[in-house]
Amino acid sequence: MALSKPRKTLAACCGVHAIHDGISDILYVLLPLLKESLNLTFAEIGMIRGAHRAALAIFQLPAGLLAERVGERNLLVVGTAIAGLAYIGLGLSSGFVALLAILFFVGLGSAVQHPLSASIISTAYATGPRRAALGTYAFAGDVGKFAFAGGLGLLIAAGIDWRGPVVSLGVFTVLTAVVVLFVLLAVQIGGRPEKPQEKAEEAKVSGWGIREPTGFGALLGIMIVDNCTRNGFLTFVAFLLIAGNVDTELAAMAIPAILLGGMWGKLACGFLAERVGIIRTVIITEIGTAIGIVVMIFVEGDMAFFVLPLLGVVLNGTSSVLQGTIGDLVDQERQSRAFGLFFAISAACGIAAPLGFGLLADAISIPTTMFVIAGILLLTFPLCLVLSPILHAAASPAE
Repeated sequence: MALSKPRKTLAACCGVHAIHDGISDILYVLLPLLKESLNLTFAEIGMIRGAHRAALAIFQLPAGLLAERVGERNLLVVGTAIAGLAYIGLGLSSGFVALLAILFFVGLGSAVQHPLSASIISTAYATGPRRAALGTYAFAGDVGKFAFAGGLGLLIAAGIDWRGPVVSLGVFTVLTAVVVLFVLLAVQIGGRPEKPQEKAEEAKVSGWGIREPTGFGALLGIMIVDNCTRNGFLTFVAFLLIAGNVDTELAAMAIPAILLGGMWGKLACGFLAERVGIIRTVIITEIGTAIGIVVMIFVEGDMAFFVLPLLGVVLNGTSSVLQGTIGDLVDQERQSRAFGLFFAISAACGIAAPLGFGLLADAISIPTTMFVIAGILLLTFPLCLVLSPILHAAASPAE
């Protein structure tokens, strides 16, 4: 049975989402291998990861504006091709400066994906189950993270040099861009606007539409702490395992193990928030994350791989709860702005955290840095105390 136009559109966007999220999280698997093969310091590891995050942070908002001129489809395809070509370059790279430039272009190419794919799907399902479609799209990204990071980790564990698979993934990404182009052309969606869009009616809500500035600030504060600690832990967890006498090739499998739990953590924590409330869920996940990180410091050898999926559930689960709380604090007419601010700050955390924790690890060791990361999570508790009464006053259905 042939797929309808909306389903073809969704399939194309799910595919490109899986690719982009996959090549982003594969970097975590590659970091210990890059350090070993190119003799990098922990600070340099943080810088190359930061270069990727910087491009994501800088170009997501401009991508939405540029798409109004060149078309969502064209920019999405070009961005995907740029990311693929950069990945080919990654497999051929031989120095720190080259890595910085290459990973910046990977981030530049990937920056277009989230805003444009979501917009294309929203247009395709304008009169259909839009939320279900966007939920399927979000899940596809997590599947891509696990599948690609896990696949590369297995190849590396089997003794295959990382460069060949990385170049092959770059070629596959470029081919995906071509396929997405033809699919979106066939369904006639995401093309270049034929005439300038008419000026929208002036919104009834002025400014940012934040009904509860204190609550929104507390929510951003929780997100910053959660995001920085998550990025820091994911960047250096493989090195923690290596410090515990785990082979480098096996340590590369740490991220797929975390993603296995994280993939379901987002879904599980959403249901948990509906049952026990947003604040309780955040506290549960942050306590669970802190305990899990401390356990990882003391667990020996391969036993870590029994802990990592469980840690992934709480490590990744908090973010979905926080995103779902924005609507309780911001007027509906201004939610896109609030989400834009939220994700821009989130991307900035991905830049600062790896570099900051990398410098700290160079100075005091990886295990001690992990203690610091676990301790920083406690900063979310006073912020939760600020946010809780505000959510109750806003009559949040989840509270």
